[in-house]
Amino acid sequence: MQGQDGRGTEMPPAVSVCLHILSKRSEFLKAAQARRRGTPGFLLQARLRHEGEPGGTAVRVGFTCSKKVGNAVARNRAKRRLREIARLVLPTHGLPGWDYVLVGRPEATASRDFALLTDDLKRALAHIHGDRP
Repeated sequence: MQGQDGRGTEMPPAVSVCLHILSKRSEFLKAAQARRRGTPGFLLQARLRHEGEPGGTAVRVGFTCSKKVGNAVARNRAKRRLREIARLVLPTHGLPGWDYVLVGRPEATASRDFALLTDDLKRALAHIHGDRP
């Protein structure tokens, strides 16, 4: 159940879904060949896994930032922000059996307002799953 804090922002669910992290290159490549949705803060790649593939019905997510994003400090900051928006949004808006990859954008991912990044992910997921806003 979601509540609201004193400032009127959404709080994460009390019992969070454990997101499984993509680690193999082949998993990232499969997601790159599937659905995509660009946002000002990042690119979302998503695919529905076939039956019998590893992962079952879990929501799996991966993060990547190329050297175009900046030096190691900038890339790590961008990935930390992507991990946090995924932790907040995917348990409630992600669908079981899907793989999601969030790709950081140069300058935008690390500097974009955090609330806008979370809204970007919600809109991108709605678009990917057919609930186009």
